[in-house]
Amino acid sequence: MRKYLRLQYIAYTLLFCLLANAYLFLVRFEAFRQPFLVLALAVLLLAGMLWPPYQRLRFRIVHHGATCLLTFVYALLPSLVYHIVLLVRLGLVPAFWWSLLFAAVSFFLLFWVGMLSVYLASYQLGIRHRLLGIVSGLVPILNLVMLRRIIIVVIHETVLERSRELKNEARQGEALCATKYPILLVHGVFFRDWKHLKYWGRIPDELAFHGARIYYGEHQSAAAVADSAAEIAARVRAIVRETGCEKVNIIAHSKGGLDCRYAMAELELAPLVASLTTVNTPHRGCLFADRLLAMAPPEMQESIAKGYNRAAKKLGDESPDFLAAVTDLTAEVCTARDAAYAPPEGVFCQSIGSKMNNAKSAYFPLNLCYRFVQYFDGENDGLVGENSFAFGEKYRMLTVQGRRGISHCDVIDLFRENLPEFDVLEFYVELVHDLKMRGF
Repeated sequence: MRKYLRLQYIAYTLLFCLLANAYLFLVRFEAFRQPFLVLALAVLLLAGMLWPPYQRLRFRIVHHGATCLLTFVYALLPSLVYHIVLLVRLGLVPAFWWSLLFAAVSFFLLFWVGMLSVYLASYQLGIRHRLLGIVSGLVPILNLVMLRRIIIVVIHETVLERSRELKNEARQGEALCATKYPILLVHGVFFRDWKHLKYWGRIPDELAFHGARIYYGEHQSAAAVADSAAEIAARVRAIVRETGCEKVNIIAHSKGGLDCRYAMAELELAPLVASLTTVNTPHRGCLFADRLLAMAPPEMQESIAKGYNRAAKKLGDESPDFLAAVTDLTAEVCTARDAAYAPPEGVFCQSIGSKMNNAKSAYFPLNLCYRFVQYFDGENDGLVGENSFAFGEKYRMLTVQGRRGISHCDVIDLFRENLPEFDVLEFYVELVHDLKMRGF
C-alpha cells in the first residue's frame, strides 16, 4: 500500500511539474485553443482524488489533499530551478514573466486546494494542528515546519484508512459482529446521544459494517444513578418490545456502567440483558470526586450545578441534576453499591479499563485532571483510577508502551483519533465478535 502511494505521489509530482512550467509550450503550440487537451490535463490533475478507491468520499478528499500538498513541496524546487534557467537564457522578457505567473498561480491553487481538502475532511488533524497551521502561515520557516507536520498526519491517516478498508473488504461476508441480540451503547455522564456529535465516534459504523444491530441509551446527560437507570430500563424494554429480540447486549461507558448495574439489580432488568460490558466505569468510585466535593464551598457547587442544569435543559435534558450525578460517582457511594450489587446470574459481565501514560496523553480537561486523579487514585485514564475498573468474570486492562496512553475518551473514540499502538475500531470488532462466539 505504501509503495503504491509513493509511486502515485511521484507520478502526480512529475505531471504537475510538467503542467505548471509548460506555459511556453502551451503558447507555442496554441494548446489553449484546444479545449479537449486542457480538459484532459485537468482530469489527470484530479487523479489523486480518485485513486486509490476509498469507500468513503471523506477519505478520497483527504487523500487528494495530501497528494496536492506533497506535490506542492516536491514540485516547488524543480520549478524554481527551471525559471532560473529560463531567466538566464531569455532574460526579463514578457514570456518569462508570463511563465512565472502561470507557475505561481498553479502552485497557489494546488496549495489551497490541498489545504482546504485536509482541513475540511481530515479527522486526525484535530483543532490543534488546524490552529497552529493558521497561526504559523505567515511565519517563515515555521510555516514550512507546520506544513510538513500536516502532510505527515494526513498521509498516515490515508494509509491507515486504506489498510483498514482492504482488511474489511477481505472479511466483509463473515458478519463478525452479527450477534444474536442487538448492541445497546450506553453513554457516560455529561453527554448525550447526538446524531452529529457521536459519543462513540466511528465505533457504531464499524460494528454495523460487520453486521451488528446498534441502539443507543438516549438517556439524560446528568442525573442520579437511580434516575438514569430508570431511563435505561425503559429504553431496553422499548427495544425488546419493538424488535422482539428478547434480550440486548449492553456496552456501557463510565457512569453508564453504574446505571446499568443498578437497573439490573433494582429494576428487574437482568432477564432482558444477555451481557454487560462496562468500559472505564468507576465501580468503586473516584476519590478525586470526593475531594472536589469536599473542597468546593456549597455556594460554588450550587452555582456550577445551576449553570450546567440550565444549559443541559436547552440541549434536551428534561430534568438534569449535576450534583446528584457527581455525588453518585464518589468512592463512598460507589463502593457501597459495588458490594451490594453482584453480577446477576445468567448475565455475562465483563469490564475494560485503560490508563494514560502522562498528562499530555489527552485533551482538556483530562490532561489537567490526570495528575490530581493520580495523587488520589493512582494510575488512571484522566478521570477514573485503575483500581476502580474491574467488574464481572472477565477484566481487561488496556495499556500501550511509550508516551501516549489511552484516555477515558480515547477508549470510546470520542475524538476519532488514530492512536499509534491501539486500534480502537478493531478492538470493538473483536469485543463484539467474542460476544457473538459466546452465543449472545
